Amino acid sequence: MQYYTDINSYKGLERTAVTLGKFDSLHRGHQKLIQSIQRFAQEEHVKSVVFAFDINKDTLLTNQERRQHLETKVDCMIECPFTKDIREMKAEVFIEKILAEKLHVSYVVVGTDFHFGYKKRGDVKMLAEYAPQYNYQLKVLDKELFQNREISSTYVREALKEGNVELANFLLGYSYHMSGMVEHGKHLGRTLGFPTMNIVPADRKIIPRFGVYACRVWVDGKCFHGIGNVGVKPTVTDEMRPLLEVFAFEYKGNAYGKSITVEFCAFERPEEKFTSVEELKTRVDEDIMFGKEYFQWQN
Repeated sequence: MQYYTDINSYKGLERTAVTLGKFDSLHRGHQKLIQSIQRFAQEEHVKSVVFAFDINKDTLLTNQERRQHLETKVDCMIECPFTKDIREMKAEVFIEKILAEKLHVSYVVVGTDFHFGYKKRGDVKMLAEYAPQYNYQLKVLDKELFQNREISSTYVREALKEGNVELANFLLGYSYHMSGMVEHGKHLGRTLGFPTMNIVPADRKIIPRFGVYACRVWVDGKCFHGIGNVGVKPTVTDEMRPLLEVFAFEYKGNAYGKSITVEFCAFERPEEKFTSVEELKTRVDEDIMFGKEYFQWQN
C-alpha cells in the first residue's frame, strides 16, 4: 500500500476509486465504503484510494493503527491534515483540484451524510451535479445500522465510555485495542504473584472506561489470554497518569522494551482504590478467575 501524509505528495497518474471521510475508527460502516472501492479496483482496474481527513482530535484509531488495518486492503492511503487551506477550500474547488486533477477519480464512494469544503457546503448532491463534468461515477451508500441506530464512531465512543467493549467490538468489526512499549513499573504485581506488563496509551487514543477487563495480549506475534486494568492505579500511586496494566496468564518471558497489543474483550468491574495491598491482591485473584472463566466459556 502506498501511504501519504500530504495530498501534495501524491503523484499518481492512474484512474482511481476514492472513498473520503474521517475514518477515525474503521467501523463496519467505514468497512462498507472500503469494500466498495475494493470491488471497483478489481472489476474496473482502477486504483483504490482511502482519503482520510485528519482533524487532529482524540481518536479510536491512531494513524499508525489505521495504516496497519488498511495495509493489505487498498492500494493507497492518504492522510490529509485539516489545515487552513483544506478547511477553507471551496467544495467546487476540492472536486476540481483534488478529486479530478490530483486523484484522477473515476469512482467516488461516500456515505449519505458526507460533507466537505468550506462551511461544509459540499455534499452528495453537489458531487452528483459535478460528476458529468469531471467524468466520474458517484456511489452513495446507506448507513450500516445496529439496534435501529446508525453505526458511527460516536456510537463506539459511547459504548467504550460505559465499558461495553463487547458492543464496541461488534460495531467496529474487530476488537478495540491498545499498543505500546512495555515499561518498568513498581514491580508490585511480580511481588504478589501476577507479573504485569505496563503500557502508556498513545496520544489522542481514546481510553475505555477505567476498570478491569478480560483481554487478549499479543507478544512476539503470539496471543495470550489475560486480564488488564486501565486507569490510574489509585491504590499504589498518586500520579493520576492513565496506564494499561495487563497480566497474561501463560506468558513466561521478559517483555520489557517489547511492543505489545492488548485487545479488550469483556468488562468486569470499575477501577477501585483498596485500603491495603492485601485487599488488592484478594480482588486481583478474583479478577484472574473472571478472566480464565471468560475465555474458558469462549472456547
